[in-house]
Amino acid sequence: MAFDGIVIANLVKEFSDALTGGKIAKITQTERDELLFTIKNFRETKRLLLSVNASLPLAYLTDTNKQGPMTAPNFCMLLRKHIGSGRIVSISQPGLERCIHFEIEHLDEMGDLCRKLLIVELMGKYSNIIFCSPDGTILDSIKHISVQVSSVREVLPGRQYFLPQTVAKQDPLTASADDFASILAQSPAPAGKAIYTNFTGISPVMAEEFCYEASIDADRPASELNELERTHLGHTLELAMESIKNGQFSPCIVYREDEPMEFAALPLASFPPEYQVEHFDSISKVLETYYASKNVITRIRQKSSDLRRIVQTALERNYKKYDLQQKQLKDTEKRDKYKLYGELLNTYGYELTGGEKELVCTNYYTGKEVKIPLDPQLTARENSQKYFDKYGKLKRTFEAQSQLIEETKQEIEHLESISTSLDIALKEEDLTQIKQELTEYGFIKKHGPAGKKVKITSRPFHYLSSDGFHIYVGKNNYQNEELTFKIATGNDWWFHAKGIPGSHVIVKSEGKELPDRTFEEAAGLAAYYSKGRENEKVEIDYVQKKQVKKVAGAAPGFVIYHTNYSMMATPSNQLEELPS
Repeated sequence: MAFDGIVIANLVKEFSDALTGGKIAKITQTERDELLFTIKNFRETKRLLLSVNASLPLAYLTDTNKQGPMTAPNFCMLLRKHIGSGRIVSISQPGLERCIHFEIEHLDEMGDLCRKLLIVELMGKYSNIIFCSPDGTILDSIKHISVQVSSVREVLPGRQYFLPQTVAKQDPLTASADDFASILAQSPAPAGKAIYTNFTGISPVMAEEFCYEASIDADRPASELNELERTHLGHTLELAMESIKNGQFSPCIVYREDEPMEFAALPLASFPPEYQVEHFDSISKVLETYYASKNVITRIRQKSSDLRRIVQTALERNYKKYDLQQKQLKDTEKRDKYKLYGELLNTYGYELTGGEKELVCTNYYTGKEVKIPLDPQLTARENSQKYFDKYGKLKRTFEAQSQLIEETKQEIEHLESISTSLDIALKEEDLTQIKQELTEYGFIKKHGPAGKKVKITSRPFHYLSSDGFHIYVGKNNYQNEELTFKIATGNDWWFHAKGIPGSHVIVKSEGKELPDRTFEEAAGLAAYYSKGRENEKVEIDYVQKKQVKKVAGAAPGFVIYHTNYSMMATPSNQLEELPS
């Protein structure tokens, strides 16, 4: 994630535009390491969130209000005492450091006008909010850092504040194109790494972006770049710094499918074509959207992890069982040979006089000579019966194993379809039906009173094709069943990935003939919501719904069809999605 000095610069500009001159109306310490300021400015109320959580430091403007504890912590009480009704005079950033300075004017106990400095350091696990007097003396901080914790800097009341410089880096805002080129020429590191290790506030993502804009491979050693390449890269960096100094930002989020992958305050163009870039007017909105989306995806993955583990365990058990059953089935392949031996012994056994170890005779089915091993202690009839007994045993084993193999195969297909449903799930309610299905089929033990109904709020995906046809996509087997046999009518079109688990896709034809583009878009959805979604192309079967039949006794969503069309489709879900 590119939460670097460039993003901070964008935040500082946004905060300055919205908050400078504003009066602090309320200060709440909503978490142990998080503050929420309510600021009134130009008859508008703004909320400023400052979080120095070690794993997720953040600062942005938000419309969301959060309640604090009944008793405010000491640091919050100190801020309320000194700047509770203060006015924000200025907001600044030292160089391109990940640090924001809020200069606040207020009246002291004597009624005299004075100023304080609230410093927010957004530096990963070293993040902190530090409250200082104008001369830089620390009055208090949200996190106390003693010499036992850090040998570089103490952050304690009474100490002098300074920004630690643990690595010698140059401020890129003060560097010229020649400075950039000169420093890079001396670095043996790859060009991308050379940028972010030599200059303050530039993340690896943005360093690679600058290399891309300069048409330079970020993995090439910087010292191996020729003079023209270094000059071009230097000018690219200089132009980027000029944009920052002039407050020209372009906040954006990069998505892969529906998952946010990266964000930045400057344009991102180096990502592959399958990634989508969404631009925003506000960097605060970018941060709030990005982390909210990330939190949803993370929470879904956490909640689905138990279900995934259950499905994966059951799949592994069934894979082993299937392999063992196949091996046992292979052992029955000799059954027809034993039956033949029994028949030939009944036919040619009169030639035996007793005590022979084999019978050589002609197979009257093929005309070829056959050697039949014999037990010399048994008569021809007894040897024949022995082979018929072996045949009967293997035949029964074959029939039983064939049935068991079919049942195991169906259970594997069922579990793989549930696994695909878990991949599709985007919301917590999407997991409810999946858990219900796992419980109904015995993969999860039932708890609580029998017959208790689970409230279902999840609904199929609903898209509108480019030509105005409604397309529905099932998120799980229950929804697939409902779409195909309750929502779809006879002349609607049904789509499914060929031979692999996936969603049922229904196109409501409304009695009209579908254009080719709608077929392609529906097939793209069927490919995307299938196990083959990572493939470049997926084969899709499609047929009118009246040709699709339910398999008697099968799990929900399992169907058969005999006459169908097929096409190759690129996985895609770029259609307009309608409310479910």
